[in-house]
Amino acid sequence: MPTAPKAKSSVLPTGGGAALMDPADTLILLLDHQSGLFQTVRDIPVADLRRNVEMIAKLATLLNIPVITTASEPGGSNGPLMPEIHHFAPHAVYVPRKGEVNAWDNDDFVATVRASGRKTLVMAGVWTSVCVMFPALDAQVAGYDVYAVIDASGDPSEMASRTTLARFVQGGVKPTSTNALLSELHRTWARPEAAELAKLYALAAPNYAAVIESFVKAQEVAKAAP
Repeated sequence: MPTAPKAKSSVLPTGGGAALMDPADTLILLLDHQSGLFQTVRDIPVADLRRNVEMIAKLATLLNIPVITTASEPGGSNGPLMPEIHHFAPHAVYVPRKGEVNAWDNDDFVATVRASGRKTLVMAGVWTSVCVMFPALDAQVAGYDVYAVIDASGDPSEMASRTTLARFVQGGVKPTSTNALLSELHRTWARPEAAELAKLYALAAPNYAAVIESFVKAQEVAKAAP
């Protein structure tokens, strides 16, 4: 049965943050980012997809956000999970499944999600239309506030991706992007992790690296000026 949403601890006196994720209530679920499935992705360059997933893993570590990973058959043709996830998010918990296509069909996976005590779920995976959509819709019905990171996920075609996006919206799942996720959890530059967060923007939006480089160069020139 759906439960009432938790009060957000990140809402400011201005009301800012009332419609945004609360980092203290967020749990990241990375689903079936497997080497074999990557070979079927056609709606986004695989290099971009992997870079975005890497950014999410680094962000989770930097902001101490828990991560759960899973795969249905990592020993089969779908292949193992991309190693970057657990490399950059060593705190991530891997939950093996017994072949279930839908992670929400697996008791251990759902129990691990529930044990976190968090109600805001951020999901990404391959395929978007299956591995993300099925548990996302089920979690939404179960009372969770669910976000799907579209560009950290992949599908076999643009048509599959567009159809999935429509079904997300119909089912109450909120589509988002890697860059938006980073900004939404970041919220302010007035924080000690600001310099490290800036590096993550260069992963989510590679051209932002040029912005950082020009800023650093301008600072160097200003310091060197008489």
